[in-house]
Amino acid sequence: MRITALSGGIGGARFLRGLLHVLGPDDEVVVVGNTADDIWLFGLKVCPDLDTVMYTLGSGIDDVRGWGRLDESWHAKEELAAYGVEPTWFGLGDRDLATHIVRTQMLQAGYPLSDVTAALCSRWFGDLRSPVRLLPMSDDRVETHVVVPRDGVDTAIHFQEYWVRLQAAPALRDVVVVGLDSSAPAPGVLEAIAGCDVLLVPPSNPVVSVGTVLGVPGVGEAVRATSAPVVGLSPVVGGAAVRGMAGPLLRHLGVEVSAAGVGAHYGARSEGGVLDGWLVDESDADAVAALRGTGLVTRATPLLMPDVASAAQMAAAALDLAATLPGRTDP
Repeated sequence: MRITALSGGIGGARFLRGLLHVLGPDDEVVVVGNTADDIWLFGLKVCPDLDTVMYTLGSGIDDVRGWGRLDESWHAKEELAAYGVEPTWFGLGDRDLATHIVRTQMLQAGYPLSDVTAALCSRWFGDLRSPVRLLPMSDDRVETHVVVPRDGVDTAIHFQEYWVRLQAAPALRDVVVVGLDSSAPAPGVLEAIAGCDVLLVPPSNPVVSVGTVLGVPGVGEAVRATSAPVVGLSPVVGGAAVRGMAGPLLRHLGVEVSAAGVGAHYGARSEGGVLDGWLVDESDADAVAALRGTGLVTRATPLLMPDVASAAQMAAAALDLAATLPGRTDP
């Protein structure tokens, strides 16, 4: 079975780790990762979502934080702060720095991000039970910025500053994904969507993770056109995002912060949306009735991932739902 997933960072990575536990050696997984969270820091190219997927699947992630390397130290960060080098609010650990240095050197040598990502993953993915390819959504530079009030003036700042430094506290005026409209899908992305047997949308941020992946020209169209069934999993449980700041971002778009609201936001492919099936948490079982008649086949199942076993159960539920869906058969 060939599975393609459109993924953000922590939630998507943990779901994918569970997915690998229900697949066999003959199954293949292609992950199209969000790169709109990327940022240049200290002269280095940092790809938070790609790295979170890579480290998580390769057993190198710090599971307590959900990001960064296991057994990390912070000597370089402390030394930079002692020199007064900004920003001090974004921490790059000593082990993690090696990844960013290798990535930046390869980019500066002329390799595209997709080739660089494949080279980095060759270290981490050798022992996986199923073959996995991690593709950036685009080789082009795409960065999410948000507009917030600062000293009485609406000011655009990088999404990472809004999320990491400001903890998503300021009022959100606007979201601007710089470079998205002129970007192109990375090599292999459209083929992975068109040629898969199942397309999954893990529980990642629907605005600045999955939303930006779908916003790359051609990607949303490919999702709507694929013959594979498309199943998504809600990142909202009990009226709140499990992780991250999906709430203010969804409200900015006028989307109700609920499992039903996010499902309606994605929409059914039969009605011009991007999904065929939608999994919500058992606590949001009322979404099944709320979405009835929208063309979106909705089921309730446990959607929290405190451990790998629960993530594997979620993945199995997604595949079970996909098996009941016909996908798209019209030309």
